[in-house]
Amino acid sequence: MAKEATFIQGGAVIDYTAAADIVVGQVIPLVSCVGVAQTDITNGAVGAVAITGVYECAAVTTAAFAVGDVLYWDDTNSVLTKTDTSNTKAGICVATKLQAGATARVKIG
Repeated sequence: MAKEATFIQGGAVIDYTAAADIVVGQVIPLVSCVGVAQTDITNGAVGAVAITGVYECAAVTTAAFAVGDVLYWDDTNSVLTKTDTSNTKAGICVATKLQAGATARVKIG
């Protein structure tokens, strides 16, 4: 039987080609998930983007989050939300957030 796969990397961090300048810690909306820049990445360059892990991010102050809620990244406002319309799935909430809370913890990936 012919070899069907070749190991490339563990997959917790991927190589990402920036379409604009990116700063370390910036949330990167991908097609069906988000990643977090691990380094500054200049436009057109390749850099490290994590696609797993728990991160604390800015969040809407109009909704409470419960552990296990599915969260989405609103790239227009740079916040986590429970609204899926026009937003990218970020992951699941891993710590309770009160409605007025300005940050939330999300497990991406």
